Amino acid sequence: MTETVVAAPNPRRWLTLAVVGAAFFMTVLDVAIVNVAIPSIQLKLHTTPATVQWVLIAYSITFGGFLLLGGRMADLLGRRLIFLVGLTLFTLASLICGLAGSIGVLIAARAVQGVGAAIISPAALSIVSTTFEEGADRNKALGIWGALGGSGAAAGVLFGGILTKYLGWEWIFFVNVPVGALVFALTPIFVPESRADMPDRRFDAAGAVTVTGGLALLVYAISKAPDVGWGSARTILLLIASAVILAAFVLIELRGRAPLMPFSIFRIRSLLGANVVGFLLGSVIFADFFVLTFYVQETLHWSALKTGVTFLATAGTTVIWAGVAQALTTRFGPRPVIVAGLLVLAASMVQYTQIPLHGHYWPDLLPAYLAFALGLAFAFVPVTIAALAQVAPREAGLASGLINTSQQIGGAIGIAIATTIFRTKAKDLGFTPAGFVSGYQDAFWALIALALIGAVAAFILLRGVRREDVVEQEPAEVAV
Repeated sequence: MTETVVAAPNPRRWLTLAVVGAAFFMTVLDVAIVNVAIPSIQLKLHTTPATVQWVLIAYSITFGGFLLLGGRMADLLGRRLIFLVGLTLFTLASLICGLAGSIGVLIAARAVQGVGAAIISPAALSIVSTTFEEGADRNKALGIWGALGGSGAAAGVLFGGILTKYLGWEWIFFVNVPVGALVFALTPIFVPESRADMPDRRFDAAGAVTVTGGLALLVYAISKAPDVGWGSARTILLLIASAVILAAFVLIELRGRAPLMPFSIFRIRSLLGANVVGFLLGSVIFADFFVLTFYVQETLHWSALKTGVTFLATAGTTVIWAGVAQALTTRFGPRPVIVAGLLVLAASMVQYTQIPLHGHYWPDLLPAYLAFALGLAFAFVPVTIAALAQVAPREAGLASGLINTSQQIGGAIGIAIATTIFRTKAKDLGFTPAGFVSGYQDAFWALIALALIGAVAAFILLRGVRREDVVEQEPAEVAV
């Protein structure tokens, strides 16, 4: 006789989320935490502004380039195993960054740190996706995940300012070491191992090399375009080369028996829409914090500490609104919440287009900081939920790598666009403080346009993604 019983959820699932969430937050933090320390690093290591920027670029290149590979490795080789590999790389590289006595060592260690982060992020998100049953429970977990990711950039500026002011720039890297060691110790206890159930487990080496090389080259070309010019032969050739390599990746995947990225995954409407919107959302979020950091430090001459503390308004309230965002997504589906979030983001940045030469925290920035936090939570959380809805467990790592890649590549492009706009305007006006402020204002108009395009994309591409696609399904039954 066959009896059916309902599979019980993992009783330690929230502890699992806490462990992998801590590592994920650490990687997101490191995207922004270095920004406020760049002047101190330049002074201490006796380098030039052009060279010190590679501390940021090196991390972005490897982070954006290895995300898709990291996600698929997690599916094939074991999510906990790959998570631990990435955590080890990230932690050791952080230690070397803090100990670096030369700019060359620091840049090299940052590149390795980016590889570690690119492995951690999709592996951690796929662990969450496979630990929590699809539905309200997973949506709550992804709401917390969205709060960590959405507030990470603002929190990075906050912590970067505090650590640089009181302990020195080295501690923006040293702080990762005890956190990484603690997470490493807790992972075998609270994080279960899982891997994709696939008949063919061969590793697609050619696909891995081409997608990683193509994405890394793309991020590099975009990152350097504001310095050398978008129309320069160097930028054009690099973009063409990245396009050729990525085209080769597509051909390899279409013909391969065990592709790194089976394109059939894009038949999932919610995943396709979430990645398009996530790309645009990433461009807005990263560029917004980047331009604001430049404004308050270079124009208003705020210290690293003051810069960091002021961003607490965004980081703190994003966490609060994230819970509301996941509840609304569970109730109404992702589409209306994402559209509302992107419209709020666009509205909040209208105030930034009026920032004055001699601005103040109140009333020039704080209202927009608070409104931006609301829009950030309402857009980021449901995008993450939609990106993983209806995805089979065997493709959880791939889906996680895709949404992370979309956001990171979008962020690189958003920063490059904003930087090009404000530098061009500043150059036309003689590189005066007023010229830079005018350039920042123009950059925010461009970010408003990107947010509005994202809202339209969400409205069109997520049409047909129903509430039922992201809310609780019937419990799984197991024959015994």
